Formats: sequence, structure tokens, C-alpha cells
Amino acid sequence: MTDFSVAALRPCFPSLSLRQNGVPVVYLDGPGGTQVPQRVIDAVAGYYREMNANDSGAFVTSRRSDAMLAEAHCAAADFINAASPEEVKFGLNMTTQTFSISRSIGATLEPGDEIVVTVLDHEANVSPWQALRERGVVIRTVDIREEGCTLDLDDLDRKLNSRTRLVAIGYASNAVGTVNPVKEIVRRAHAVGALAYVDAVHYAPHGPIDVAALDADFLVMSAYKFFGPHVGILYGKAEVLDRLPAYKVRPAHDRFELGTQNHEGIAGTLAAIEYLSEVGSRFGGAPAGATRRERLAAGMTAIKAYERTLSERLMVGLRRIPGVRVWGIADPARFGERTPTFAIRVGEMSPLETAERLGERGIFVWDGDFYAQALIERLGLFDTGGVVRIGMAHYNTPEEIDRLLEEIDLLAA
Repeated sequence: MTDFSVAALRPCFPSLSLRQNGVPVVYLDGPGGTQVPQRVIDAVAGYYREMNANDSGAFVTSRRSDAMLAEAHCAAADFINAASPEEVKFGLNMTTQTFSISRSIGATLEPGDEIVVTVLDHEANVSPWQALRERGVVIRTVDIREEGCTLDLDDLDRKLNSRTRLVAIGYASNAVGTVNPVKEIVRRAHAVGALAYVDAVHYAPHGPIDVAALDADFLVMSAYKFFGPHVGILYGKAEVLDRLPAYKVRPAHDRFELGTQNHEGIAGTLAAIEYLSEVGSRFGGAPAGATRRERLAAGMTAIKAYERTLSERLMVGLRRIPGVRVWGIADPARFGERTPTFAIRVGEMSPLETAERLGERGIFVWDGDFYAQALIERLGLFDTGGVVRIGMAHYNTPEEIDRLLEEIDLLAA
């Protein structure tokens, strides 16, 4: 693997040059939406200049648009190692797509059938399934192990039974960074005859995804979390999608892509995936002639390794600051089980005040519950403002982490 060079990649992101009060800003807000490379901006603008048309027209701009859409489906399939681009469905966002597919799945269920969700998940992978209670579906919730904020797999086993029809899990927690053992959870779901629905929104910018290896029935992502525009992506196994009822207008050519798509956003999503493919060629050790899938896997593996060094640097620094508390996996030896997303509090300061104070200094972090409401409630933090979320991406530098730690140290003092 070629040495990862964040200095070589940062110029690809024009927003990283933003300054506040004459000082460069630090983007540690990635879990809420990452910055985008110039090629994504160019792709969106280029769509409007060169191919702005609805699909299936008998003229050049429509045909260009159709070709781009076909290539974007292929690229997204490569990103997650889907068997076919037809298993990829673009949509408004992950939440909308999950509500939509939950309606299709719900139509196949009977009163007394069960769905398993978890305390660790974003509400977008909980509320759509809870809404099926109106059909008499039973919702069971898997708890966490509070130390480390990891999923309680023993509790999962207690919740699974012959009536379980679907297990909805997150690939990684958008609040505390925990990466779930998704392949094992999918195996346990399948062992009782249930489908597995995986929310990979938070994990997608941080490591390689292989739906074939996971054997997931569904996996959802949002492109704006992995350096692209606001576009949702749903993967579904062909044989599973084919047997579901679809709620669509009669002439629609695709059963699960509803209405006219966000073509310009999909063009930007294609560009984001191509950027990550280039990372694999430059810094992931992908050989000349490697397939796009191979380049993507190499690039995401390189990103994961680099981000781990940032996590370790941050954790060492946080431990040295009196009054700072961290939720989630804190042992660097286990950082393969987390993303570079950290939930903290600084002394008695509210999360909002901490975020505001850091924001005044040009360091952007989030505060609150981040729609992981059940988790923040479970931790007893909801009524007092949740946590401060520090979310690193591969464009962040060690120097930015040091600057953050200096400011937290001042706040703690």
C-alpha cells in the first residue's frame, strides 16, 4: 500500500480552504454530511450544462443523461460489490427509501409477525419499522452493553424466533462510532428465516462495503455522507426485490425508483465514487488495470487505516484532559470496531455550549442526539442535551486534531 497522503488529497476539496476570522476552519462535522471534492461540484454543474433532460428521450441530452444514470448504477454497484446494477435503486434519501421499502415489506407480513430493531440505531432504521405496528406487527428492540456502547448479541438471540421476519441493524452508530459485527448478525437473522436490512449511512465513508460477503438482503446509504450530493441509495437482492409488491405509478420503468430522479445529484454521486476509486489507485496500492471495484476496495481500506491513526491520536489526547468523558469504544486496541466518530462531554458544560465555543474558534462539531434518540435516552443524556460529536474524515489532518485538543483543554480548564 502506498503511503496515504492527506496533503495530496486536501486540495481536491475546495471548501477546506474556508477561513473564519483569518484562521482555517476545521471540519469535524462529517457524520452530518461530508465535504465534497471539486469533481463532484463539476459533475453537478456539468449535468446542467450538457445533459439536462428527462430520461428516455430521442435526442442527445436525454441520451447523455440516460448513459450517465446507467453508469452511476454500475458505479454504486461496484462501491458495495452488488451482483448487478439493477440491484441499486437511487432515491431522495435513506429515510424516504426505508419508509418506502418498509411499506412493501409490510404488505407481506401478518399480525403477530415480528421485526427486530436496536437501541443503537439511527431513527431512520427504527421508525419505519415501528410504523408497521398498525398492521399488527410486533417490534422487538435489542439493547446495548453500556460499557463501550456495543450491541448486546445475547439480547439479539433472545429476541430472534420463528416469527422474526426482518432484522434492522446499523453498520455503524452515527452517534458513538460503534461498528457492528454485521456479517454475524445477518447470519443469525437468516438462521431463523428473517431478512436483514442494514443501514450503512454512517459507515460508508469509513471503510469498504461488500454486500456479497455480508449476505445482506438490503443495504442503504446516503451519498452526502461519502463526499457526494444529497442522494439516497438502496441495495436489495434481486430475488428479494422481485417478490415484493411495489407502490409506483403504472408506467414507471423501475419498481423501486419512484418518480423523476435527482439526475444532477446522481451525476455528483458518480463523481464521488470515482474520486474514491482514484484514492485506491493513488494510495491504496491498486495495480494498473485493476477493476473499479478493486480500486474502490483498496481506497476505502486505505482510508480506514489512515482514519484509525486520527482516532488513536484523538483518544490519547482526550485521556489527558481532566473532566472529559467519552462514550463508545475507548481502547485503541479495539479501534477496528469503531469509526472515527466520538461522543464526548467536557466537564459540566452543555453539549450545545461546547459546540458553540468550538464553533467560535472555527472548529465545527455537532451536539445533540443526531436522530440516534433511543441510544441517547438509554445513556441518560437526552434531557441534558445529548453529547458533543466529533466526526473525522480522511481529509482531516493530525494538526487539526491537535488544534481541537488544545481548544478542548482550554474549555475544560
